[in-house]
Amino acid sequence: MDALILARLQFAITTVYHFFFVPLTLGLSILVAVIETLYVRTGLDVYRRMARFWGKLFVINFAMGVVTGIVQEFQFGMNWSEYSRFVGDIFGAPLAIEALLAFFLESTFLGVWIFGWKRLSPGLHAAAMWLVAIGSNISALWILIANSFMQQPVGYQIVDGRAVMTDFAAVVLNPNIWYQFPHTLMAGLVTGAFFMLGISAYHLLRDHETDVFRRSFQIASLVAVLASVMVAMNGHSQAQHMVETQPMKMAAAEALWESEDPASFSLFTIGDMRNRRDVFAIRLPGLLSLLSYNQLYGEVRGMNDLQAEYEAKYGPGDYIPPAVIPYWSFRGMVGAGFAMIGLSFYALFMVMGDMIQARPAVLKILVWAIILPYIANTAGWLLTEVGRFPWVVFGLVRLEDGLSQVVSSGMLWVSLIGYILIYGLLIFATIYLLRKFARGGPALTDNHESGEGETQPAEMPSLVSAQD
Repeated sequence: MDALILARLQFAITTVYHFFFVPLTLGLSILVAVIETLYVRTGLDVYRRMARFWGKLFVINFAMGVVTGIVQEFQFGMNWSEYSRFVGDIFGAPLAIEALLAFFLESTFLGVWIFGWKRLSPGLHAAAMWLVAIGSNISALWILIANSFMQQPVGYQIVDGRAVMTDFAAVVLNPNIWYQFPHTLMAGLVTGAFFMLGISAYHLLRDHETDVFRRSFQIASLVAVLASVMVAMNGHSQAQHMVETQPMKMAAAEALWESEDPASFSLFTIGDMRNRRDVFAIRLPGLLSLLSYNQLYGEVRGMNDLQAEYEAKYGPGDYIPPAVIPYWSFRGMVGAGFAMIGLSFYALFMVMGDMIQARPAVLKILVWAIILPYIANTAGWLLTEVGRFPWVVFGLVRLEDGLSQVVSSGMLWVSLIGYILIYGLLIFATIYLLRKFARGGPALTDNHESGEGETQPAEMPSLVSAQD
């Protein structure tokens, strides 16, 4: 493999590793803040124990997200220095704001939250977690603003071979971000909700700490229903935006070689990438047009037609992505998404019917369903990034033009193997810690934080009875 393939593979691996942790950070921080707010409002000690338990798991996940995220930024200068030189004037601004504003906010108040149980009133302590949640999600926003420039460049001018920012507001208000950020935010909530559902189901199957985990199950099921439906709705809008701005990505995701009107949706396709045609395909007539335009007609351009169009516009080259990756990534993302919608609705049905522990088979499924949002999140990022091939910045910088000129295959092999080994050990350690504390339950968390307590307010309002 040459240096370009190795550099792409290295960045893909580090991104996938990092994105295992990001959505859970985004969603679980909000859920912990909600639970602690319930403690402040009701005064019920069960909510305090819930906040400490889920907060412990959040802290473990957060630490790994920080470690894996820092490495990514170094790669821009190491492996992709030509890209950084071209777009640094634009790309660097949101990354700097993310670090100075959002990351410092979340990391500072996470420390306040960790060490402030007996030093702050419950209200201030809950406010600290809300600031962590806000900081985490603002951090994601600025990262996605930077990524949106790669998807849909705006607010720039080419000066002496470099992209120079001419309109900061246009970069921040990039049309792509209005679809990408809500999708990521809701995906984080789904990840946090299914994480909470699965662990709660595990303990409810064993009739362990039922008060804690029944309430956790109730909260998570409601959030899972709302967020999973919102992910699907926003994903639909995002796909329609993609048809307008990156039609090649949609064509690759649907294995659509020739333009069609009305366009058919692929249920299953085996393609011939060399000859650019289908070998075998099962397609539903008109459905792709419906997804693209909310009507049963409308042209969706195919990869062969777009290839000819891009050659005329950008010059000779191969502009067709390795379609097998976006095609199956799209189906993995959508399939996992619909599975989560079905499971979350059934979980909420169990809550409303007061039969959570009367459905042990469903609880067992929910334990394993923790993996579903991770499948969807990873598949979504693979579709987003691989589907943009051959561009680092769509329409401006090709992959080979963004690669550092001084890196060799040997250097990349050494660093790639090193990343895989080190990240593998870190993943193992993280899973071990999460599994240990998740299985141990609130009692284990209480034992590890013994001696801590919080200052009780003189009088706490209660929205429910003490018997609830």
